Amino acid sequence: MTLGEKISKLRKEYNYTQEQLSELLGISRQSVSKWESDTAYPETDKLIKIGQLFDCSMDYLLNEEITEKQTARPSEEETILAICKRQFRERKSEKTVWGMPLYHIGKNAYGFFAIGFKARGVFSIGFISRGIVSLGLFSLGIVSIGLMALGFITAGTLSFGLLAVGAIAIGCFAAGAVALGLISFGALSVGYFSTGALAIAKYAAVGDHAYAMIAIGKSEAKGSIYHCIGDLATVNVPLIVDWLDANVPSWLGWAKEIFKFYIL
Repeated sequence: MTLGEKISKLRKEYNYTQEQLSELLGISRQSVSKWESDTAYPETDKLIKIGQLFDCSMDYLLNEEITEKQTARPSEEETILAICKRQFRERKSEKTVWGMPLYHIGKNAYGFFAIGFKARGVFSIGFISRGIVSLGLFSLGIVSIGLMALGFITAGTLSFGLLAVGAIAIGCFAAGAVALGLISFGALSVGYFSTGALAIAKYAAVGDHAYAMIAIGKSEAKGSIYHCIGDLATVNVPLIVDWLDANVPSWLGWAKEIFKFYIL
């Protein structure tokens, strides 16, 4: 089996087109075509890249008598990270959606579905991920999930979003062990309206320990206008509603109505 036949066979086994292989090797598609037809031969550095890309030995590529693929054996010094990197196969769809490949798997992936170290797409997964729906250690998207997540709807250890859920959540609506938001729910909850084990708010707080202008707590409550330890007496609800209507600014009216619904 000639070198060209082996390159063609390996390319097809890995589901690459000639154009995709040429992009990975930094050459023209015509060069790949010439290699596979045995009218030209790769330079030494390209042979090494081919061996690394397809995980095969130089003996297999250059010796026509060897027809079965021989896997290149890693040296004892080779790290697990290096092995994983070599084994990682880049894939890119020829079909496009909105000008993007339908899928792309690679170190720097860009596609409708993108998976890679850095990934950008409608649906993206990566160490650093950006997309409409994004999943990664560092994630940015409309719907974003990650160790650190930023977006409209987010979930993560550290989460920033319009609706944020996480160990530490910061957002318009925030829920987490530590929650900071206009409306917040958490073990430690801080905001304009808060509820949690320890709830601290500007206007109203409900929790085990509550601190706000209106504070309703099971164990402790401190409020500058009103405070209550235990269940809120029904007779006091209209007073609280009137005070909220008179003091909460109009831009927080929606949050005020949510809190009213919560206590009524």
